[in-house]
Amino acid sequence: MEAGIVGLPNVGKSTLFNALTQSKAAQSANYPFCTIEPNEGMVSVPDGRLQRITQFIPPQKVIPAALKLVDIAGIVKGASEGQGLGNKFLSHIREVDAILQVVRCFEDPDVIHVAGKVDPLSDMETIEIELMLADIQHLDNLLPKTERAAKGADKEAKLKVDVMKKCLDHLGEQRPLRTLAFDEAEKKAVRELGLLTAKPILYVANVDETDIEGKSPLVQAVRNAATKAGAEVVPVCAKLEAEIAELDEADRAEMLAGAGLEEPSLAILARAAYRTLGLQSYFTAGEKEVRAWTVPAGATAPQAAGVIHTDFEKGFIRAEIYALEDLEHYKSEKEIRAAGKLRVEGKEYVMRDGDICHFLINK
Repeated sequence: MEAGIVGLPNVGKSTLFNALTQSKAAQSANYPFCTIEPNEGMVSVPDGRLQRITQFIPPQKVIPAALKLVDIAGIVKGASEGQGLGNKFLSHIREVDAILQVVRCFEDPDVIHVAGKVDPLSDMETIEIELMLADIQHLDNLLPKTERAAKGADKEAKLKVDVMKKCLDHLGEQRPLRTLAFDEAEKKAVRELGLLTAKPILYVANVDETDIEGKSPLVQAVRNAATKAGAEVVPVCAKLEAEIAELDEADRAEMLAGAGLEEPSLAILARAAYRTLGLQSYFTAGEKEVRAWTVPAGATAPQAAGVIHTDFEKGFIRAEIYALEDLEHYKSEKEIRAAGKLRVEGKEYVMRDGDICHFLINK
């Protein structure tokens, strides 16, 4: 699964992307549409549980979870009608699973704002409107063809027609589709339609170095709006984070301490993006490696095994699972087993975030 970084031009998307992925690409120039084709990169998801596991099971290496990010060019008012190569950029958003919208919450006369003033709520509204208009246009184009297919015996097409009309009614009230309730069959249809406003969203408030914690009125306004939309907000100073990302460990720790940060804000952002995508981690632990594996929330034990290797899902017999808290209490897997705290779970087991697992597979 992947998340797309979007926003108006010159809000700090590419700076943020480069810092997150530790990309050595040159920083983008200060003018709109300097990012044309989307850049892609992987970002590790910091997880303190990995280090807690290694205190009792020392491995040769530690491998955190990772997620894919896509840096998508700036969207402007009129993008749904093709302004600023908008149709091309909107098609890139259609391919990702979640949206990370960067909103500018800092003043800087040297960085041009495409609207001529810093107004994060206006920026959020502009993007939302363009995405809704694009969804309406997409549905209007698909509906006649789907209605023709629904006249026959195509039950799937009939469901899609109903879902499309339901979505158009909701969009007509100027409300994004992520605020509309769907049953499981409808959710499947919506995913297949690739509707932009149905994607979960996370707001990234790009702040200046004097407002690292995001306490300014601009960020508070973003938080209030995001709360109404059921979304999270993470304040990040992209400029500072880009500088921190280029330092070695010792200098990085010193700079973080000087800024009053316990960890880079990017670590908080990566975890928030992970949650927004509806993902969670389970762990495998041994002498060779301690590793976090990524699964969607609600995944079953066989599906989790299949993340390691597709054959593992087919040959799944059972899983042996224990909790990190039990490892910390009993100090070893051997003692966990002796205390009867090692759970044996079958094919119907739904994975919990943080499970430490061994899978038994029929080869």
